[in-house]
Amino acid sequence: MDFYLNALGSVLSAAPLLAMVGATLLGVFIGALPGLNPVMAIALLLPLTYSMDPLVALGMVAGIYNGSMYGGAIPAILLRIPGTPASIATTFDGFPMADKGEAAKALKIACWSSAVGGIASALALMTMGPLLARVTLFFGPAEYFWIAIFGMASVGVMVGSDPVKGVMAAVLGLLIGTIGIDNLSGQARFTFDQTWLLGGLDLIVVLVGLYALPPVLQLAEKCDLKGLSADQLKLTNVPFAPGEKRGLIPTWLRSSGIGIGVGILPGAGGNIAAFLSYNAARNASDDPDSFGRGNPQGVAAAECGNNADNAASMIPALSLGIPGNVVAALVLSALTIHGLQPGPQLFHQNPVLVGGFMMEMLITSILIFALGGAVATRVFAQFQRLPGVLLVPSILILMCVGVYVINGRPVDLWVMLAAGIAGYFLEKVNVPLAPIILGMILGPMAEQSVRRALLISRGDATELLTRPISALLAVMTILVIVWPVAKAMRRRKRQRQS
Repeated sequence: MDFYLNALGSVLSAAPLLAMVGATLLGVFIGALPGLNPVMAIALLLPLTYSMDPLVALGMVAGIYNGSMYGGAIPAILLRIPGTPASIATTFDGFPMADKGEAAKALKIACWSSAVGGIASALALMTMGPLLARVTLFFGPAEYFWIAIFGMASVGVMVGSDPVKGVMAAVLGLLIGTIGIDNLSGQARFTFDQTWLLGGLDLIVVLVGLYALPPVLQLAEKCDLKGLSADQLKLTNVPFAPGEKRGLIPTWLRSSGIGIGVGILPGAGGNIAAFLSYNAARNASDDPDSFGRGNPQGVAAAECGNNADNAASMIPALSLGIPGNVVAALVLSALTIHGLQPGPQLFHQNPVLVGGFMMEMLITSILIFALGGAVATRVFAQFQRLPGVLLVPSILILMCVGVYVINGRPVDLWVMLAAGIAGYFLEKVNVPLAPIILGMILGPMAEQSVRRALLISRGDATELLTRPISALLAVMTILVIVWPVAKAMRRRKRQRQS
């Protein structure tokens, strides 16, 4: 408890509070506009946080993340267009409710469900994160090496539809992470006599390129010249019917548990949590045939499940340095920007910062209750009247300004452009982008840890496997790679035979 009481005063000061309120509203707006997503917004935000207090920067990240996950329900319900990938399951019953004239009710259920899932997830982070960090005090260089390898392997095979492509993406990120001066030997690697490469490729520049530019290019492809009309967005607030909230409680509890469990798994994501929660709600229902036809339980399950994934994905990120999803990887990048090393030592070296960020995830989830419903039904839904062609140049300008201010180097703009074009075409061939970033983050950690372990053991490589925790992590790494690959091979074999 002292861990959080020490951070409470810092979190409740004026600057972090204003950052959380403004970022939560901004997140709802981002989620409400199809084509924008929290990953893009946070990637654009990170270059601007260099001069900010870390708690202010992380409060903005938390607000955008939680706000946008709810905001994605707005176009999912009104247009049957998911604002975020995690909102796909919300369309199943949200749009039929809107089609029956119950759009305001569906949005209110989505708002409450998102807040409940986010609060449950934040409480799980606050209780499980410090406990996991204490266990990792027994870790040495060998254990950190296997943690990094396990993180890259698990995300590589779990993200995307093809495990082989995921592993290839992780290896690509690992190779990119080797560019620059080797920290142990001082040798320059893959710099091609270019002095600007001595420090390696800037993680934030690559992040902005990979995650912000491809959606902008896709938005430009659609060439949306018209938005929705005002008549399509006439919404009025409606109260819950007597006993309606009580009837949603079992769904909220079930979906929160599923979302938290999925969030802890590296690479799973809110879309998986939403689908699993939706299916669980349907299986538990006395009238499963009503799902897909405007059942409020379906909206509640999907929104509660995808928001319960949010803070839970930070548990392995903050405790082990293994991001549970792409946003968690961006949070690790934000910590790195401010000179902090993600992982177990973070809890001991910067307890106020870690405890403060956990509380910010909780506070921004609570803010959805206060801000989400009224703002969504009366204000941010109206932003869907904006044509997509107006968003493209605005986002491009923000990207260029944000990247340039990082180092003040024009070459970073070319790196961003190259990363963005590469990301655009990689997505076209279904290569996931998350493993590339995670390879850049975890690759140097794996390399330095294994070399330190070998120095300590005087070159005896068996030391990497003789310690119990190292052996367990090695077995888990092998299983997480072999099992999905074997399943994919069997599936392809059956397809060829049929």
